[in-house]
Amino acid sequence: MSWLQLLLAEFKAILADKAIVVTMFGGVLFYSVLYPLPYLNQVPTEQMVVVVDHDNSSLSRQLLRHADASPKINIVAQLGSIHEAEQWISESKAHGLLVIPEGFRRNLLLGKGATLSYGGDASYFLIYSAIAEGLISAGMDAGKQIQMVGLLARGQNPIQAQQSLNSVNINSVPAFNPSLGYTPYVVPGLFLLILHQTLLIGTGILGAGQWRKKGYWNKVSPSALIGARLTVFSLIYVLFSSFYLGYCFYWYDVSVQATLAQVSLFMLPFLLSTAACGIALSSLFVKRELPTQVLLLVSMPILFVSGFVWPLALIPDVLVQLSQVIPAVPAILGMLELNQMGADWVTVLPQWLQMWVLFALFLLLAYIGVKRRLPSDLA
Repeated sequence: MSWLQLLLAEFKAILADKAIVVTMFGGVLFYSVLYPLPYLNQVPTEQMVVVVDHDNSSLSRQLLRHADASPKINIVAQLGSIHEAEQWISESKAHGLLVIPEGFRRNLLLGKGATLSYGGDASYFLIYSAIAEGLISAGMDAGKQIQMVGLLARGQNPIQAQQSLNSVNINSVPAFNPSLGYTPYVVPGLFLLILHQTLLIGTGILGAGQWRKKGYWNKVSPSALIGARLTVFSLIYVLFSSFYLGYCFYWYDVSVQATLAQVSLFMLPFLLSTAACGIALSSLFVKRELPTQVLLLVSMPILFVSGFVWPLALIPDVLVQLSQVIPAVPAILGMLELNQMGADWVTVLPQWLQMWVLFALFLLLAYIGVKRRLPSDLA
């Protein structure tokens, strides 16, 4: 069998296998929509808040108007008690509450200060933080207005009074996530993990379904079969990677700072090492369903040890060190630095070299595993 015939046979075997087609082609397309879909709005806005106003003064009403004007807050009702507000939150009629104490206006005018109470459902951290941020901002604005009135009453110049209240102006400019949204933060790393897992599952299913049968794979040497399988899966995933890192990144407004040449050069050892790892793992299975089951179980652990959704400092060092043999771990960290954070090539060179070392390691293991599975006269 010639090299071209072997490549065509591999392509046909992949496309004729429904499980592989659904996992690879269907999975890549499906997850490109499924994972970012809940976060397309980027940041939570107009969160429902109820108010318990024990002061009922002109200042408290002004505070409520300012809070309701915030893009993060939508005041839906004013209630008579905290117990009633808790009922609204438990029934999902509201996500947060603001309690204005009695004597709020009087204490501020006397310079004694006043305490506003915030509360809410913290089941969704982004929603809770949006409510807290909106209410705190409105409360601080109300306090500054009272201070402004006091300074003007003492005869201070309005411009000087304004400068004294805003002596420090913060110009916050996000460096790596301009929209401060969830999608640009998590999607880049998650897409690489999807490529990694679907490639492992695809190669695992193909190999596990062949070892106990006869076919073109029994007519070639282990090195030829491995070379053809690496070539075919890598070519397929070059297209998938282009779709994810190209079209999807621009569609979801993910910041892209690396050049096409840098991304291509960095992705090469990732695809090769992952494909070689999948071929090596396939030699451990003879049942087609096992690769999918095993690799789906380790998806979440890989997500956490990759370090972009959970701090590595909070993960045991043993797990961090063991995770370095997983191609997705250096790939995710390196690609985030290169493509989203604008790092130069020297910065990501250790991860790039690490993936080449993993490729060599898994290529050796793949050869040993495939040689054990194929007839001895071809090995």
